[in-house]
Amino acid sequence: MIYILTGGPATGKGTRSDILANALEIPHISTGDMLRNVAKKNLEIREKLSNGELISDEIITDLLEQRILENDCKEGFVLDGYPRTLKQAELLDVLLAKYGRAVTKVMELTIPDELAFKRILGRSKCTHCGASYGIDFPPKRKGRCDICGGHLAVRTDDTAETLSKRIETYRENSKPILDYYRDKGILMTVDASAHPERVVEEAQMEI
Repeated sequence: MIYILTGGPATGKGTRSDILANALEIPHISTGDMLRNVAKKNLEIREKLSNGELISDEIITDLLEQRILENDCKEGFVLDGYPRTLKQAELLDVLLAKYGRAVTKVMELTIPDELAFKRILGRSKCTHCGASYGIDFPPKRKGRCDICGGHLAVRTDDTAETLSKRIETYRENSKPILDYYRDKGILMTVDASAHPERVVEEAQMEI
């Protein structure tokens, strides 16, 4: 079982990937987390990330290959944050075919734009421990972290203007990837405005 979760801003890819992976007892692989972990030991990648430079498709694919060959991926995995381009989607297919495997299902998470704005503009993060909060998971005390009591702050780039641009960019960049998987007959759409557990229910119906 190899699942890919994709979606625009505020669709909750990370949360839903965790839920799906736990339900299917397979690992959740976030390429963003994977790169950050590798950067701790790899100076070249660390410098690229620090400078805001793009990591090449080939490097990401090589790192992903190392990860999926680990024992916990034998029964499958849930991919979050990859592929982001059509080229990456094609490289992923070549990589998986190398080991006699293929993507089982691609799940596009969708929400109305107005909900995306509510989620993004209503989220905050603890400046001390890093815990995150939002309209679906509000803190018990306004402005204070439930875990450590630290101050909650919002990201400076969480504005209506930047969100509009991110939504537009996602739609433009994702179209060729979604068309690619739609042509393969493995693309499904999931309403991410519903309860997070719904993604698990829909995935299991497809197994």
